[in-house]
Amino acid sequence: MTASQQHLTLAVESGTGGILLWVALPYVSLAVFVLGHVWRYRYDKFGWTTRSSQLYERRLLRIGSPLFHFGILFVLLGHIGGLLIPESWTHAVGISEHTYHVLAVVVGTIAGVCTVGGLVILIYRRRTVGPVFSATTRNDKAMYLSLAVTIGLGLAATVAANIVGGGYNYRETISPWFRSIFYLQPDPDLMTGVPVLFQLHALSALLLFAAWPFTRLVHMLTAPLGYLTRPYIVYRSRDTQLGSRAPHRGWERIR
Repeated sequence: MTASQQHLTLAVESGTGGILLWVALPYVSLAVFVLGHVWRYRYDKFGWTTRSSQLYERRLLRIGSPLFHFGILFVLLGHIGGLLIPESWTHAVGISEHTYHVLAVVVGTIAGVCTVGGLVILIYRRRTVGPVFSATTRNDKAMYLSLAVTIGLGLAATVAANIVGGGYNYRETISPWFRSIFYLQPDPDLMTGVPVLFQLHALSALLLFAAWPFTRLVHMLTAPLGYLTRPYIVYRSRDTQLGSRAPHRGWERIR
């Protein structure tokens, strides 16, 4: 890390600035994330949707959507494992720090590249396909920008620290700080000396989570469980003649 980066890192962590960034902001973001979803579900239940644009264009969507969704899934799983599982636990099951580091860098980089590639395709599709662009709101544009910044900073931090640089063990600093937030014993000093790209990635993620309930990203917390218990939809034909073939089971005509 260069001298200018060290100066910036220390500047944002000293005194009141560190308390605001690494204590107050996480709790504000968490509160808005939870309460915002409650408010959205109560007062905008019909807006709780992805507003799918598949009817307008499918070729690019068929490529970009799986790339992005599978990539971001592995990115989230990697973050959950890296932030919530203490380093001592992986050591206890026989996974050395070197093995964990290599696995995290390889899988994380592949997942990050897939996520960025998928996001680029989706943004390109929204910008170049007329009907899709017309259906894109300002909220969508802000959401895509926030996603791109957060994902880009995370991938840049991984590449700069663990591929180009000599490596950085975030499980000794960022992970304990993250867990301390949920222990209600926040320790901003743990963020002292953390490379600036990791800091910016963490801050952008906090802002993204605060905006999350008010965007189409709410669909990630939705599972169509009602489909398993809802009754069948009954179709009635207006034709007097049913045809020459016997209807399949469940499709018999209701008289």
